[in-house]
Amino acid sequence: MIERLQRLIEVGAIRRFSATIGHRALGIVANAMIVWRVPEEEVARVGEIMASFEEVTHCYERTPRGQWPYNLYTVVHSPSREECRKVAAEISRKVEISDFQVLFSEREFKKTGARI
Repeated sequence: MIERLQRLIEVGAIRRFSATIGHRALGIVANAMIVWRVPEEEVARVGEIMASFEEVTHCYERTPRGQWPYNLYTVVHSPSREECRKVAAEISRKVEISDFQVLFSEREFKKTGARI
């Protein structure tokens, strides 16, 4: 089995294996998407710094639309909303971006892995 998996990795059919953890069962109940308004010329540099934070699980760029000016998004999971806010403040200080909002999940409707 290991040899077959190694061949699949070598040909690019699989990239990696990872575990999915039920974070709520571990007491991680605060989920925050932090949206940032970052000058276009700074997105790559700032995104790299934000992504380097251990608490950040996702970091991605989106094109602002209409009245929504935010173009960089990070996701943080924590045992409390206050801890998420502290992480956001720490990131803000590090990247010197103060135009952001912390948006919390209120309810989870469904969570499943990818099915191909």
